[in-house]
Amino acid sequence: MTLELFLLITVVITALAFDFTNGFHDTGNAVATGIASGALKPKTAVTLCATLNLIGAFLSTQVAATIAKDLVVTHLVTLEVMFGGLVGGIVWNLLTWLLGIPSSSSHALIGGVVGAMIAAAGGSGVRWDGVVSKVLVPTVVAVLAATLVATVGTRLVYRLTRDVPARRTRREFRHGQVFSAALMSLAHGTNDAQKTMGVIFLALISYGAARKTDVMPPLWVIVCCALAMAAGTYFGGWRVIRTLGKGLVDIEPPQGMAAESSSAAIILLSSHFGYSLSTTQVVTGSVMGSGLGKPGADVRWTVARRMATAWLITLPMAGAIGALTYRLVHTIGGYPGTIAGLVVLVGAATLIWVQSRKVPVDHTNVTADWGKHMTDGLDVVAPQPVPHSSAGGLDAEEVDV
Repeated sequence: MTLELFLLITVVITALAFDFTNGFHDTGNAVATGIASGALKPKTAVTLCATLNLIGAFLSTQVAATIAKDLVVTHLVTLEVMFGGLVGGIVWNLLTWLLGIPSSSSHALIGGVVGAMIAAAGGSGVRWDGVVSKVLVPTVVAVLAATLVATVGTRLVYRLTRDVPARRTRREFRHGQVFSAALMSLAHGTNDAQKTMGVIFLALISYGAARKTDVMPPLWVIVCCALAMAAGTYFGGWRVIRTLGKGLVDIEPPQGMAAESSSAAIILLSSHFGYSLSTTQVVTGSVMGSGLGKPGADVRWTVARRMATAWLITLPMAGAIGALTYRLVHTIGGYPGTIAGLVVLVGAATLIWVQSRKVPVDHTNVTADWGKHMTDGLDVVAPQPVPHSSAGGLDAEEVDV
């Protein structure tokens, strides 16, 4: 086996591993509100989400084309760059999952790839116009639009049902949430699974197994990415689900349906135009809007600030990890370099998983009442706050592990 082929196989496997983390990290996007409001049981919710994520991944490849051709200069891409970028995305996904922060898997991947490319070829290797027009601007617009639509939708729902008994309203909207959660899961598959397809497509172009003029990735790439995303989704990112469902707003069924419907509409529209959105940020905007739209609702702004801080540092932090990984692999070189990169990735993932077992969150306690800490109500002792954590300067009193 040649070194190039070994690197290609490594990149494909690592890309599918990223897709798996993307699945369990972003499961909360689709089902957190349904679980929090009682419309869906936790296990039922993630099963529904996994199935529709799988279907959604086959419905569009526009985002895959954006990732493959619009963010970096294609002829400068090497398999080492792609590997470094994927490691950056995976490690940041795992860190934010550990902390229960609904950060953007999309931005983690893009940041990792851009950081590795800068380390390899400098800033000239990045298509900055594509990063701005296809990633940054659509994200800001989509979050604001999701917040506005969910706010207006929630306010209208409560106004139109003000004379309907509350018990009946909750029952009927719980039924509606099953449909809106399904639509959101489908939308999630059309956008998020495409990102990994784009990375593998780019790796195949770099290796020479695909052409720049190809319109879409090979079928086997689409199938593998869809299955990896669905598998990750089924395992359920319970820590992130808890934050989105219980930490930001105490959600009732009318709010949940409004939030899911507005998120699904915006994500489906962006997938159609090939915009690589952060579904996490769109859903967070919708959940916040559902809180603003309900009379007397309380948005936990401390949690919102923690999320916003994570959003701001995701691109540079994932980029730094991607750049360091590229440097390690490239400096050592050959088979030893690639193996060293894999050892670092597996070691980091193992340490994070072991840490997560100290405060387990699963389907049995994900809907426990939210207190000052994420661990409140989980029958564990919350860790004592320290002045500052290592998570990009986030206050440890607001970020529990």
